[in-house]
Amino acid sequence: MKMSDDLQRLTPEELGRLFPIEIAEPDDSWPDQFQAEKAKLERILGPLAKRIEHIGSTAVPGLAAKPTIDILIEIPGGARTAERIKDVMQAAGYLHMREQHEHLMFVRGYTRQGLAPRSFHVHMARKGQHKFWERVLFRDYLIEHPEIAAAYAALKYKLAVKFRYDRDGYTEAKTEFIVRFTALAVEEEQA
Repeated sequence: MKMSDDLQRLTPEELGRLFPIEIAEPDDSWPDQFQAEKAKLERILGPLAKRIEHIGSTAVPGLAAKPTIDILIEIPGGARTAERIKDVMQAAGYLHMREQHEHLMFVRGYTRQGLAPRSFHVHMARKGQHKFWERVLFRDYLIEHPEIAAAYAALKYKLAVKFRYDRDGYTEAKTEFIVRFTALAVEEEQA
């Protein structure tokens, strides 16, 4: 049994215990970790990666975050493309987590002993075909509005205590904040 098969068989509760929600203080190495992983992904995917963005809290200077680098990759459409991407990514050691509504997700750095010192969430979607691309606007909004970023950090610290072993609950509890400020970011972008 491969490690990835083993992890995919865990229940949400078991995953929560193995990978608890922990918020880390800002780390100046996060952009460098992203750049190194981006270079690796460019080599692996070649022309299948049209654009690669650092998203999530680790992409916002000075923001506390779960120490996992979130990456968003623009990919071409098509079922054959998705199958090629899954084959290439899994061969390179990434664990395929989900595929829904033209969104692929892979992770790296998840082990039976917990998170590796460097871990990654890699989201893939066609541009304009998925709401994930609004995460770039949310990232930029937090960078441009440090007071909102500070409020987001405070919320994450609070939720990390409440949902320490409930990854889905933690994510769901942040959703209202993210939706509200993403809407403002979209308005600013369109103004």
